Amino acid sequence: MAFSDYKSLTQVQEEYQIRYQEENFVNNLFLEISPNFIAELEFNLRAMDAFSSEAARCELVIFPILREIYKNYYQKTALWVQKSIVFDSKLNGTPDYLLSKKSALGKTVLELPLLITVEAKRNDFEQGWGQCLAELLGAESLNHYQHQHQRPIYGIVTDGKLWEFGRLENLIFTKNIGSYTISNLNLLLGAINYLFSLATQDLSEVLE
Repeated sequence: MAFSDYKSLTQVQEEYQIRYQEENFVNNLFLEISPNFIAELEFNLRAMDAFSSEAARCELVIFPILREIYKNYYQKTALWVQKSIVFDSKLNGTPDYLLSKKSALGKTVLELPLLITVEAKRNDFEQGWGQCLAELLGAESLNHYQHQHQRPIYGIVTDGKLWEFGRLENLIFTKNIGSYTISNLNLLLGAINYLFSLATQDLSEVLE
């Protein structure tokens, strides 16, 4: 079994006894955006069929947004695209995007703790959250088992247009009540930036 085999939150909850709750833990912070970034993203949306497939939305919408926020955190974190993680025979697979602590050995080494997983799904948020929760559980298990890191890990599920956020901590999954859309880029990027700040707070210093 792998992350992609999980089809719903309930399936993961029941198998691993994870409690579900809802709370607004992401602040609605307005973020000023680079005009160049806005122009590039608007070009992608206007000139190309950015939502025709999962690959298209990942490359033309989701990754550019994540990359723009990652610029504020690259000195102490690493952003991975399609990086496999393995905890055991069930909790393994490849999140679409993954944020981790930056390794002193360089950008080729995946360092713990893992901080954020991002799952891109085409209009199927139920399956997306099932898969993302399994990824969060695998990441949290790796953090705790190998390095005794006791910290929450955050998840994002998005179809490129709608963005939802979650947190896993001590077998409690908290889904953020509010969601965000690409139609309000300032609020969306502000929310993602706030999530990155939560995930990286108290992160020990690493070599640049």
